Amino acid sequence: MSNNKLAHYLHNYFGYSDFRKGQQEIIEAVLARQHVFAVLPTGTGKSICYQLPAMLLDGLVVVISPLLSLMTDQVKQLKAQGIKRVAALNSMMTLQERNHCLANLQAYQLIYISPEMLQSERVRRPLQQIKIDLFVVDEAHCISQWGHEFRPDYLRLKQVMKQLNSPPVLALTATATPDVQDDIKKALDLANLQEFVYPMDKPNIAFTVEHMEAVQDKELRLRELLRIYHVPTLIYFSSRKEAARIAMQLQEQLPQRKIAFYHGGLSHSDRLLIQQQFMQEQLDVICCTNAFGMGINKKDIQLVIHYHAPSQIESFIQEVGRSGRDGQESVSLVLYHESDQIIPRRLIESELPSIDWLQSALHGIYQKGYTYDQAKEACMLMADGQETYWRFFVFQLERLGVLVDYHFVLEKVTEEQVFLELEQLVEQRYQYKINKLNEMVNWLYTSSCKRKKLFQPFQPAFQTPDYMCCDACDFEWRKWQPTEQKRVEKTLGWQETLKQILYQGVSNEK
Repeated sequence: MSNNKLAHYLHNYFGYSDFRKGQQEIIEAVLARQHVFAVLPTGTGKSICYQLPAMLLDGLVVVISPLLSLMTDQVKQLKAQGIKRVAALNSMMTLQERNHCLANLQAYQLIYISPEMLQSERVRRPLQQIKIDLFVVDEAHCISQWGHEFRPDYLRLKQVMKQLNSPPVLALTATATPDVQDDIKKALDLANLQEFVYPMDKPNIAFTVEHMEAVQDKELRLRELLRIYHVPTLIYFSSRKEAARIAMQLQEQLPQRKIAFYHGGLSHSDRLLIQQQFMQEQLDVICCTNAFGMGINKKDIQLVIHYHAPSQIESFIQEVGRSGRDGQESVSLVLYHESDQIIPRRLIESELPSIDWLQSALHGIYQKGYTYDQAKEACMLMADGQETYWRFFVFQLERLGVLVDYHFVLEKVTEEQVFLELEQLVEQRYQYKINKLNEMVNWLYTSSCKRKKLFQPFQPAFQTPDYMCCDACDFEWRKWQPTEQKRVEKTLGWQETLKQILYQGVSNEK
């Protein structure tokens, strides 16, 4: 297809006058039915790389998406643009809606679905009966970041793709070190893969870190900055409780700002409401966990503050990259206190089962002769209902050939062999996560150029900053004069609704 024709379709379907860097090359490879792996910076239009092909291909495009809110938001945006043959096949659908969607798959151009739902035979069987022209793994870093721990169905995508008659694959991500890229490609196992890896640094974002003498100083600094800079702002926390507490506190202290909190503990409807209000400028500050922001196409975010630094640089780059989508001068600020390492270390320790848990789980299978259902019940009880340990355990038993079609096969591999394998794997993953955390902390303490240090693991060089670079080079708050957000007041009764959400969220965290 000619460049002019592709540009015509881009404008016709999405209203854009030209392609952003990387988009056209990726789309051309997709339309040529090649397997494609692509790395594009956050906020540079990765979704167009499969949404436009979905309008041009004859068959269905299936998109693996990690979050319900992300699927819902993208479907809503497409329908608002007049693209109606799209759906998010997820647990938010009623049984009737899901059955209707599966019975009429041929009527859709684009289906969003989670890796977990693809494991259902009731979902997979109808997909096997239709022509799938493209299988997309959006946010493909989740394969490496989440697949080895609490979402092993990401590591089952290779098997699913074969069951769906091996369609062309497009894997997209915004942040991946060479090691993570290799991990993704190994998990998908695709021959003749076309790779498009573009610089992931955004030259319009400046980086600064402020070290706090006391944790309480963060609250004072937040209040000061939000009084001065009236721009759309994201404030990231590692703790749901802290996100809710600080949001409530800032609401009382800064009544002129429209502030809410967002985390995975809120109901789906509440999360969608807050997301929508932020997009429509009824809210201008969101105190959030990393559950917020993935795929949010808000172009005027200019300030991203990390009240807590994330546990790895990849997450930090993604969260920072949600600002400055239209090229406007933006700032990333980390408020750091030495005690901030406590939360991520605890999270890392809780992500994988303990050695005692593994021993008890294997003992039940090998010594007590548990069936699959009995083993699941015992394992869930040991983990206080936390299903993530069980998911990890089941995937590893399948990989080792101990679990086949929900039945344990114990003759080929001894209990000791399985335990040693799992013990080694847990230790390797724990050390990997700790190393990632140490990389993040080392960056926070660097005295040299923060931009160069941040992107060094990902690419050989970085782009020349459009504005200021970082606090080690030339950044000063007094030199930042962003365009302030225009006030938008809508009589939707959102104040009372938001107040109710905030108080419900706080009470739920206690």
